[in-house]
Amino acid sequence: MIGAFAEDGAELDHRQNRAAGCVDVESFNSQPHTNFHIGCTESRPVLIHIQLDIRQNLLRTAARRKQRRCLKRNADLQLRVSPARRTEEIFSLYQRYLGSRHVGGGMDQPQPADFDAFLACAWSPTRFFEWRLGEQLLAVAVTDVLPNAMSAVYTFFEPEHAARSLGTHAILVQIEQARREGREHLYLGFWLDGHQKMDYKRKFRPLETLAGKDWRLLGLP
Repeated sequence: MIGAFAEDGAELDHRQNRAAGCVDVESFNSQPHTNFHIGCTESRPVLIHIQLDIRQNLLRTAARRKQRRCLKRNADLQLRVSPARRTEEIFSLYQRYLGSRHVGGGMDQPQPADFDAFLACAWSPTRFFEWRLGEQLLAVAVTDVLPNAMSAVYTFFEPEHAARSLGTHAILVQIEQARREGREHLYLGFWLDGHQKMDYKRKFRPLETLAGKDWRLLGLP
């Protein structure tokens, strides 16, 4: 699979993180949303990388010590799972997150239409996992739901609470939710060995990679 990245490592389209292979591979690859948006400017070309699609096998997964500490650190948060939608509160958090994480990368000034397109997924219903500290919305994890799996599409959170490791917390909670619902896998999207912004995915074991139409255990040091 091919994904498009700007030189600063920011993904050009969040929907590229929707993992191929989580439904029938051929039918998924024929869907319009799998056409990656590759762009460039005269001053800075976009880099294209060949990447692996990865998912986590929930039946063999146990949280590591650091991950358990992350769950404990965020035990004071309240979780709500709801259908995906745009509200002023959620969109404002999304704007602050992108403005903090992708300054000057072309993603730091999102418009409502961009966010609405981000939510669109013809082949799967989409949920929002929302975490609050009291009345304050701290994080939202965008999650696609499949017959036997869930797909972690994207997580955005309050930049001033980065020390909580909310991205890791979101994946751990999605793992537990998928397990409770009897699903076997959580898809983590694309992964590129050595890419700094993707390296967090190697923390979740065991991982499988899509090789053609088959999933194989991904051996990592």
